[in-house]
Amino acid sequence: MHLSPLRTTPTTAPVLSWATRGPRAARAALAALPSPRAELRRTVRWATQHGLAAAVLRRAAADGDLQGLMVTRTAGSLEAPYEIARDIRESAPLHRSRYAWTTADHAVVREVLAHPDLRSGFPEPERGPVARLAAWAGEPDRLGPLTPPSLLVTDGADHTRYRRLVTRVFSARAVEALRARTQEVAAQLAADLPRHVDARGEVDLVEAYCAPLPVTVICEILGVPAEERERVLAFGQAAAPSLDLGLSWAQMRRVEVALDDFRTWLVGHLEHLREHPGDDLMSRLVAARDEETGEGLSQDELLATAGLVLAAGFETTVNLLSNGLVLLTGHPAARAALAADPDLWGNAVDEVLRFDPPVLLTGRAAATATEVAGQQVRAGEMISAVLAGANRDPAVFTDPDTFDVTSANARDHVSFSGGRHYCLGAALARMEGEVGLRTLLETHPDLVLSSDRRRRPTRILRGWATLPARL
Repeated sequence: MHLSPLRTTPTTAPVLSWATRGPRAARAALAALPSPRAELRRTVRWATQHGLAAAVLRRAAADGDLQGLMVTRTAGSLEAPYEIARDIRESAPLHRSRYAWTTADHAVVREVLAHPDLRSGFPEPERGPVARLAAWAGEPDRLGPLTPPSLLVTDGADHTRYRRLVTRVFSARAVEALRARTQEVAAQLAADLPRHVDARGEVDLVEAYCAPLPVTVICEILGVPAEERERVLAFGQAAAPSLDLGLSWAQMRRVEVALDDFRTWLVGHLEHLREHPGDDLMSRLVAARDEETGEGLSQDELLATAGLVLAAGFETTVNLLSNGLVLLTGHPAARAALAADPDLWGNAVDEVLRFDPPVLLTGRAAATATEVAGQQVRAGEMISAVLAGANRDPAVFTDPDTFDVTSANARDHVSFSGGRHYCLGAALARMEGEVGLRTLLETHPDLVLSSDRRRRPTRILRGWATLPARL
């Protein structure tokens, strides 16, 4: 009798893996599998959070709606976001799409980011069957960048309190003290690149350089042991699509599994630091008390803050480095200008951030009826601020579609957001970008990128998934 091989699925794989280790391990794996009710709740979460939105936005895009096009047609594309952003900007300073407001106007984006009546994140449906289904299926304890009490979606006194506890560690003075260590890490990674060359004579710069540099630095800042850094990198990469809207069911499931695994790991790491504190930010966060209230962070607040700082501390910098390598290797005049005047390196990093930013857009919701750019915005309405579009606004930047490391106002970009949600790690990202790009290109001046490089498939986070190169 012929037996066909057992088909492995995301559900059966853990059991098949552990079954080879004995019946006790197999039973434990079976017990850990999600119940039918849990899978039903996950499916409802997908439908209410992503499925409905994806269907609506695809229909809007098919009808030429600019907001729909921006969300559905830009993933993995180098030029599409800027073409659509130009159409948005030329349509109106604050454009009314079918389901939301959107802007790629530099002045209006800055107004939106600083507006006191606009709150970060997405508005929650207050009533109706969709709201009831979402409430039933929700898992408030899940760690995630868009799940309260994450700094990204928290405002008011809580946001101020969380931010105050971590701001000093990312100050310009603190970051400058890290420059020498960052230089050591970058130099070692650059020197080791020949060991990663494959049979074709190429090395993937994202895997061998752009990712390990910021991961090593942020893990040292946060007290993560060296042997855990590969896991942290894997968590960040798996959870990166969590910022996107309209994920497929399979994508959302992978993201949720990754976030659950990350939370489990982070709980253990924080517990270790409570028992064995070190001279690192994470240990200080565990022990920190607010100067005004004397209160520390609750367990959920600590997990959300530490998790966001850890993941955001390298994910966007990986994109900055990969985007910068593509731009600098593709513009010989820029390389020549930097060789002639190394003091331009800081400005060059800001020009990379302006020209191809790591984050495409951010959203705000009106907490109350208000006015933005002369338009009446109702309570609960969403405004999408296209950061990448604002960075190409010809009213602010001369010849905005030209990459120019000597640009006098490159630093006027909005790639680090603005207002009360201005990026905590901006100084760190700039320093890592400058040290990382300069070290690699000076160590390997003849580096040539392969033409078969691939963009990341994510929508909000923009960078390169692979950068094969010959040294």
